[in-house]
Amino acid sequence: MAEGDNVSAYSMEGGQDTVGLPRIVMVTEGSDTSASSPSSTTSSEDNWADLIKSSEIPPEYWHIQKLVKYMKAGNQTATMVALSCLKDHDLTIEVNQRAIQEIGGLELLVNLLETRDLCCILGSLAVLKDITPNIEIRKKVTDLGAIPLLVGLLSDPAKDVQILAAETIANLGRIRKSRKFCRKFGGIPKLIDLLDVKERYLLTPREELSQDETQFLDIARAGAKALWSMSSSQRNREAMRKFGMIPLMARLLKTVHLDVAVPAVGLLQMCANETSFQLAIQTEKMVDNLIKHLANEDKDLKTYCSLAIYKCASDAITRDMIREAGGLELLVEAAQDSTNRTNKPLMAAVTGALWKCANSDASVKKLDQLGAVPILVRLLDDENDGVLTNVAGALAECAKFPPNREKIRAAGGIPLLIHHLNNTHKPLLENVPLVLMECAKEQNCMTEIDELDGVRLIWSLLKNDSKKVQTNATLALSPCVQNATDSGEMVRSFVGALELTVDLLDSDDHNVLSAVCAAIATIARDHENLAVISDHGVVAKLSKLVSTTDDHLRANLGVAIAYCCDWAQNRQEFGKRGAITPLVNYMTSRDPNVHRATALALYHLSFYSINCVTMHAAGVVQFLLETIGSKDPILQEASAGCLCNIRKLALATEKIKLKQ
Repeated sequence: MAEGDNVSAYSMEGGQDTVGLPRIVMVTEGSDTSASSPSSTTSSEDNWADLIKSSEIPPEYWHIQKLVKYMKAGNQTATMVALSCLKDHDLTIEVNQRAIQEIGGLELLVNLLETRDLCCILGSLAVLKDITPNIEIRKKVTDLGAIPLLVGLLSDPAKDVQILAAETIANLGRIRKSRKFCRKFGGIPKLIDLLDVKERYLLTPREELSQDETQFLDIARAGAKALWSMSSSQRNREAMRKFGMIPLMARLLKTVHLDVAVPAVGLLQMCANETSFQLAIQTEKMVDNLIKHLANEDKDLKTYCSLAIYKCASDAITRDMIREAGGLELLVEAAQDSTNRTNKPLMAAVTGALWKCANSDASVKKLDQLGAVPILVRLLDDENDGVLTNVAGALAECAKFPPNREKIRAAGGIPLLIHHLNNTHKPLLENVPLVLMECAKEQNCMTEIDELDGVRLIWSLLKNDSKKVQTNATLALSPCVQNATDSGEMVRSFVGALELTVDLLDSDDHNVLSAVCAAIATIARDHENLAVISDHGVVAKLSKLVSTTDDHLRANLGVAIAYCCDWAQNRQEFGKRGAITPLVNYMTSRDPNVHRATALALYHLSFYSINCVTMHAAGVVQFLLETIGSKDPILQEASAGCLCNIRKLALATEKIKLKQ
């Protein structure tokens, strides 16, 4: 994964929270926390200009500038006194940060890191730690060469220096350049060393630890915080793995200290983007500790735990471990808690974790016991697209089990889902059709979908420019058309719908093509609809696809060809366009679904004598003699029917020869 982070992931950008850790905000894929938008930068400049014009600059501004001048002109003692006075001001306020920056204080503070005086170094670090949350100052300090100096200070024997240096690196690491420099100048292994704290300190309450032991905890917290910031880079995550961070992280997760647990889990969920870390979470038994922290009341910790589960639960073994550790109960409880509704990052993380965990039968059964489906349906009225996307994904998994389809309908989910088909958020539009696809298999649900004009809205998604949206919407059409009352008339009532469907056969995406073929196979069962799509050139477009080597596409293409044969001269046209021989070659596939679809297509094509001759010449008889003994009744019947037609042609030809 590139610099910046994924999916619905969360960045450390944006201020400090109550435990001294950055607030989380959503960032889109490929974005960088260092990038401030032009509009926000301009706004900041305008505000500053207005402040200057209005002559409302507070006296602290001038006082801070005087202190920086004393630091420049004075001796070592004056510098130390000025630094101490500087710390008495609130350096988190932008005006005070500007005061330091505009008089050249940043250069001075960075230079002080090179001195040998411990008090000057500590004072400089304390100021830098407070002012580097400002994005402009982060960039400036990085350009002044602070990263190599800070990396060097990580090895300082003074624990206070190590802590402040790591916390400053954590702030600077929010920009790409700093992350690169930290890796380049050997900062990653030094930060990892800071995590090496005795397990006893992690498991003992702070009040029972000595001051020195507490400092070791603070060093580990600062190291985890800095590594968390650095982990926005894929190269840094790989470096962390190579330098042996995984065992130390597994130990750190055992902590009972909230201020250590939050950055530790935050770091873990960022690293969980990598397959190697996902496997490590499983093998190092980190899941139990993740679930333990998930039970904590702290919202940030819950969010990071949920994100880690979301990223790891794609693996079946990890899903089982999460379920067995009691993770599903905690996730459902968090989703149900009305006090969490305003915390969108938490809700997105929790529902995302539920979505990924629901991708197994055992987990869905457990979720059913916990009454998760009605809870998820109630979240469909949320205004956050990320939450809605994850809720729809979870419902799509749950709806694969027939009893849950009725639960979705009974809870009022169908109208809400259909309403979201008008949304423009593409990930949401990928998931909603999948829920409706499963619900359409239930007659009561299908009736409601039809009454609410859901099929037309699903069909309109075929015009979406996202391949995934096109694929999932087309997949949803098959059960909708199959189970709707008077489906043939319904389909024809949608102006341009059939032409739109046939035109999608020109797509270059195999998943789209496969879904369209499945939809055409269903649509073509109505003779009037088959006539319409035949007029739109469906035979020619299907014939162009027969050379594919994709088994999934082959399976649906074979069925589409089979049902498109039953109109006018379609089967003759398939033969003329050279579709027969490639279809016969499908029988060499190892996929039984391909065998079934191919036999069905060949059976329908074999009612035209010249097609039988072509099949025979391509060696189809040998394959059909094998598949006629299949345990699959459809394959068996289609194979027998095709052989029967070929044999009838052979007998008719033999009779003609005898007469002659």
